[in-house]
Amino acid sequence: MKASNAEVHVGNPNIFAELGLPDAENHFLKAQIVAEVYRLVREQKLTQAKAGEAMGVSQPEVSRLFKGHFREYSVERLMNFLAALGQEVEIVSRPLPQDSGPGHITFRHATA
Repeated sequence: MKASNAEVHVGNPNIFAELGLPDAENHFLKAQIVAEVYRLVREQKLTQAKAGEAMGVSQPEVSRLFKGHFREYSVERLMNFLAALGQEVEIVSRPLPQDSGPGHITFRHATA
């Protein structure tokens, strides 16, 4: 087996930022919410049709969402999907230490 001279570096956890895509932080947030919606649909053993019914969208829209086509959805609409699937969505704002730069918006799944 031939040895490789490949370089390895620790990347940004936000793959969209790592790739230099525009609006990377917002897209990463949406991707995290969609991943949680997908997890909930699987956990609740819902079909895409039943999930769509609960979220107020069609089955083909659910399929597109789960295939990564969610750019047209606002963060607010995605949060409403979580609520429709029985989740409490809470927005918490807290101050950063002085001189730490701008804040970030993050998504975190909380267990009951």
